[in-house]
Amino acid sequence: MSDYFDSIYAIVKRIPKGKVATYGDVAALAGRPRAAREVGWALHVNPDPANIPCHRVVNRFGGLSSAFAFGGKDEHKARLEAEGIEIEDCNVDLEKYRW
Repeated sequence: MSDYFDSIYAIVKRIPKGKVATYGDVAALAGRPRAAREVGWALHVNPDPANIPCHRVVNRFGGLSSAFAFGGKDEHKARLEAEGIEIEDCNVDLEKYRW
């Protein structure tokens, strides 16, 4: 695991329950604003899903991931809804829920 992946995981751990960030948000906070895809890859290989809440990361439009590493779009939706985040047409309202 790279230092960059470690920085991504540290940032994702800071996203509070009931909030989301985009892949681009996380990339920017990690110092590489054009590396959203790398963030996606890091979350896909999340070594500690119980403590690194990768379900709180969505695409730039607030969309859920169909490739969500731990069960697909339905599981992504269920985890966010369990934290009180409303999902409409598989999208999160970024104006309301963005961290």
